[in-house]
Amino acid sequence: MMPLSRRAFIAASALMLASRYAKATPARRIVSVGGAVTEIIYRLGQEDGIVGVDSTSLHPAEALKTKINVGYIRALGAEGVLSLNPTLVLAAEGAGPPDAIQLIEQAGIKIVRVPDRASAEGVVERVKVIAQTLDVPERGAALIQQIEHGFAELTEARARIKQPVRALFVLSLQNGRPLVGGQGTTADAMFALVGATNAASSLSGWKPMSDEGIIAAAPEAIVMMNQGPGGAAQDPFTFPTFAATPAAAKHKLVVMDSLYLLGFGPRTPAAARELMTALHPDQLDKVGQP
Repeated sequence: MMPLSRRAFIAASALMLASRYAKATPARRIVSVGGAVTEIIYRLGQEDGIVGVDSTSLHPAEALKTKINVGYIRALGAEGVLSLNPTLVLAAEGAGPPDAIQLIEQAGIKIVRVPDRASAEGVVERVKVIAQTLDVPERGAALIQQIEHGFAELTEARARIKQPVRALFVLSLQNGRPLVGGQGTTADAMFALVGATNAASSLSGWKPMSDEGIIAAAPEAIVMMNQGPGGAAQDPFTFPTFAATPAAAKHKLVVMDSLYLLGFGPRTPAAARELMTALHPDQLDKVGQP
């Protein structure tokens, strides 16, 4: 916690800057925090109002190339955000730290927290909140219609899966020991969407899994992100424990873009279709076109 006098000084300075800028230009100035939040703003055609994004705003690629980076979603600096003279901060739930968010609010900046439930309903809710905040209800309704159509096709395809694959989501490999997605994670939610069984369902949250646990889980497929906390995805089958799993027998490894796969933004139906097809190619004729 910073001293009260410093907090008050920053808040007062930001108020003066915001007031002066507002007199000069009444246009909306948005700081978008959260990869899915930024993606939705772009899909709604409101990207011109964005002045800053966080480091998880990886899609579209132009976001981080053309907008100022205000840092990681959970490690924001109030000074950096306020220096952009924003009129609105759209932030995914979990953005922080709390002190930074509080300072931004004390400076008189409107903050709208966007729900981030990892589900089909959660994706639609995100779009509704952002579209309403930006006063583009018709564009929001059109995007929601596209998203709901995608999820409907996904539901139809999921009904054709008779033997769900046991899949294990590996977030990272540190010295061969995996950090995996158990119940309550975005990985678990994605497996539910694609009709797969989570081989780490005995765990809750993101947890390390022992060699014995991996053997007992007997995953038939391994799913990873192309870029995880430890860097680029490693081939898990080079490690003896993974080499002993059913997944290794068929070298069943699916690697996908991180935000696309677990962001639960507007591309989620397409990402789920892609993962479903990769996990159950022999059980699906063809999952709907993106």
